[in-house]
Amino acid sequence: MAKFKKKKSKPTLKPDDSKKESTEEVPVDIPETEKSEPIPETPSTDPPISEAAKSEKDRKLNKLFWMRIALAVIAGTAATFIFEDIEGEERRWSSIGFMIIVFLGSIIVAKGMKMQLPSSDRKKIVTQALGSYVFLYLFIWILTYTIVNAGSVSSGITSPIS
Repeated sequence: MAKFKKKKSKPTLKPDDSKKESTEEVPVDIPETEKSEPIPETPSTDPPISEAAKSEKDRKLNKLFWMRIALAVIAGTAATFIFEDIEGEERRWSSIGFMIIVFLGSIIVAKGMKMQLPSSDRKKIVTQALGSYVFLYLFIWILTYTIVNAGSVSSGITSPIS
């Protein structure tokens, strides 16, 4: 809804009086508002984490991140050779299933690391490096497959491996 400006001049009785309108502004009384005291933040239900425990948690999450990056590179390379005999769509779905199984294995290893995470951060065990893992796995898998099979295609490019 549109807000309308409040007219500051007094109403006129005669038609000629409107032309003599004064331009001075009449101050509008604005009542003071109550000053409220800041509401204290509600304390979280998680126990406070010491600086040493926080650095230990960050160190373990960092270790989990790099472990998943290494797994993506190793598993992507291995998928090229493991599923070499499978043809067509089955190769793709087998490789994606292999990627999921390796990731689930990394979740089991992460739970074995006994990270002391607050309840709000429990999902980090699963989500830490998830996107990096998936995209790096797919990139390495496609790259190694292309390098290995480049010589079998009659494009004139020879494979560095064969």
